[in-house]
Amino acid sequence: MTADCVVMTREAEPKVLLIERGDEPFKGCWAFPGGFMNMDETTEQCAIRELEEETGLKVSKVYQIGAYSKVDRDPRGRTVTVAYLAIIDAPIAVKGQDDAAKAQWFPLTALPELAFDHADIMRYTIKKYQEIVIDKK
Repeated sequence: MTADCVVMTREAEPKVLLIERGDEPFKGCWAFPGGFMNMDETTEQCAIRELEEETGLKVSKVYQIGAYSKVDRDPRGRTVTVAYLAIIDAPIAVKGQDDAAKAQWFPLTALPELAFDHADIMRYTIKKYQEIVIDKK
């Protein structure tokens, strides 16, 4: 069981925070901060912890995007992830830490190719972001 945290900015041209993976699988590819859940935490706690461990960014509020269980989504074996969305006002300084080689903000219009099934998760995240940020204005 894993959890991922998609962080987006509340700007006219939103940006998303990605990490460059430092380890296999997908070493050198871009992905959302995330990782395996500890036995004593919820998926929400895991997403928040992994975000801080891999980027230094601390958030307290996240919105669940969904659970992703495609059989072949992770070459290491059967892995289910729960993805969360965190929204901040603007990009802040981040740094690749733990098993993340880099952490970087990307405009939604210029995303790199994403590891795992993160491109699918990004599509759902944009819909959730619009519900929260745009539809509630």
